[in-house]
Amino acid sequence: MIPAPTSPRTSAVRAVRSRLLVLAFVVTLLALMVAPAGARADEPARGPSKEPVGLVIAIAGLTWEDISEQTPHLQCLAERSGTAAMSISSMTPLTPTKRQGMETLHSGYLGLASQSHAASRSPQPAKDLLSTAGGPSGSTDRVEVADLGALPPRGADEDPVDPSSARGEALAELDQRVGDLVADEGGCDSPRMSRVLLVSVAPYDPADSPAVEEGRAEAPGPGRLQVVMDSGFASGSLTSGSTHQEGVVLLTDIVPTVLASHGEDVPSGLPGQVLEGTSTDATTSSDSSSGAEVAKGTSGVQLATDRSAANAQVDGASFWALGSWLVLPVLGMLVLLLPSLARRRTPATFSRAALACLPLGPAAGILAGAVPWWRADHPALALTAVVWGIALVLSAITLLGPWRRRRYGPPGVAGALLALVLLLEVATGSHLQLGAPLGAQAIRGGRFYGLSNHLSGMVLAGTMIALLALCARLRRPRHRVPAVIGIGVMVMAVSAAPTMGADFGSVFVLVPSIGVLALMLSGIRVRAWHLLTIAVAAVVIVGGVSLLDWTRPPEQRSHLGRFVDQVLSGELISVVGGKLQQNIDQVTTFWPLAFVLVLAMVLWVCSLIPQRTGMHRLAAFDEQHPVARPVRVALGIGAWIGYATNDTGAMLLLAALVVSFALITAMLPDPAAPEEPSPSAARGSARG
Repeated sequence: MIPAPTSPRTSAVRAVRSRLLVLAFVVTLLALMVAPAGARADEPARGPSKEPVGLVIAIAGLTWEDISEQTPHLQCLAERSGTAAMSISSMTPLTPTKRQGMETLHSGYLGLASQSHAASRSPQPAKDLLSTAGGPSGSTDRVEVADLGALPPRGADEDPVDPSSARGEALAELDQRVGDLVADEGGCDSPRMSRVLLVSVAPYDPADSPAVEEGRAEAPGPGRLQVVMDSGFASGSLTSGSTHQEGVVLLTDIVPTVLASHGEDVPSGLPGQVLEGTSTDATTSSDSSSGAEVAKGTSGVQLATDRSAANAQVDGASFWALGSWLVLPVLGMLVLLLPSLARRRTPATFSRAALACLPLGPAAGILAGAVPWWRADHPALALTAVVWGIALVLSAITLLGPWRRRRYGPPGVAGALLALVLLLEVATGSHLQLGAPLGAQAIRGGRFYGLSNHLSGMVLAGTMIALLALCARLRRPRHRVPAVIGIGVMVMAVSAAPTMGADFGSVFVLVPSIGVLALMLSGIRVRAWHLLTIAVAAVVIVGGVSLLDWTRPPEQRSHLGRFVDQVLSGELISVVGGKLQQNIDQVTTFWPLAFVLVLAMVLWVCSLIPQRTGMHRLAAFDEQHPVARPVRVALGIGAWIGYATNDTGAMLLLAALVVSFALITAMLPDPAAPEEPSPSAARGSARG
């Protein structure tokens, strides 16, 4: 049947509708960019405490599970202090030990200086800044550091707070020693108590753990965040400029906090930032002699406990939650890539639907951070249910809208939903990632906010596939080019803004991708000077955003602004060299990754010449939608630039490859039926 011709009026209505959709998307992102990110009016102001630190209590192996009514002194200190879960990740061995943690506590740099990676820029040898804070030796203002040793590791079937176990007995002894130290500072219930920091510097100390060596207990490893308390703040959550997250701080934040509390200059090279929280003056009354009003709840303890539990459970639970969601899309991909099965209407229809929904699993995983699934009796089952519930809602939007009538519609909407979910999450503060699959996990000590490299790769792929579907709908270059530039600029703005995505490398990825795609769709032949102009524009934008971030107060800066400090201090070459070395080390020390990268390059190059490489369905798709090949060119350019300019660029590249390969496969036309011989040829063959 020949479709009825479309009237000019209908074409005009569709063009207006498409423009309104683009405009709505742009306005939504723009509104998020200009929305105030400050605290609510009813929340007390947050900032550093001006009270000097008098005592730092150091321990190894103390987690928030250990603190209960059976540890009254620890519980009292927690209820009257600012609290957080602490990331103790190290730049050296995989599992941080007490020796590494104590050096970090004193020096302010990660791990052991003698074994540190070049990217850590640790002084050689390590310099003790903590023990010299507060004045010269013998001064009464000098900071006291009390090392209380390490708790023994918990047995596999041991109750976390069983007082009869070896760990329970050690915990009771630790609680009493902490009580004695706090009593010397004025007492936990006294409003005039000196400022005390309690810090758990590592998950365990192998020298004090014979049970681990004998095989009777497992080494805790880096699986749990540690405890930090700061009595210089009222009951509530701690944060710092290192994490920009409530309830999570770094071990490297302790030295800057102690130095700043005594009015001493913080060395510019230190990676940590000063702890912030709600001042005790903001939540106590003038008449607080009894100390009863020092603490007004334990929300900070609850948040720290949640942060720790989520980080401990998320990796194991993510395997089941995301793995179960990916089963049907993987089977669908196998069906669509086999011509004999792809020609069958019913299996192919279901396979395309399943494959189009593949990226909705990661999107649902990020949104799952809004639900406290880690408190359930079976966290993996709870997270799986949450991910599936959210993903099914997103799938209904993808598969049941009016765009389902076109082959490229559902995959394009799925790509747009993936990019939109990730951009909305970072635009509103990255509050869901710490308890979400594929989010920024505090236990690894990487990024705590914004777009990590693998999420940046998903945003790139989702945006480009959405632009492919949109440009396939818009027939004229004068409609396509503004749509590409408008959406690309908004995505780049959210990705790179210091208060949102804070992704330094996204500019280097998105500017070339959007620029090349816009040039190719406009009909302009791309020349060398075009590419040079795009590269200069990316550098200028990165520099401008970094300088704007640098003008903010140090505690509010992201790593973009801190990069300017490193450049001004002459560390540019060492920083860039360290990141490049990390990227090279990943490939040279893990050969399967090198193999996958080579395979990715071959696949991308072959996709650009599909007719010559036997990809006949892709070639037919290009004939139907000429915008498809420019999108693949731009996507590949952005992904490979992202790989080259990031220390973990391989994750960006692979994430972009998986998402784009799945969605493009779902768009491909059905394979052509094999040519049948003519009746005369068949009779001649029979006579022979």
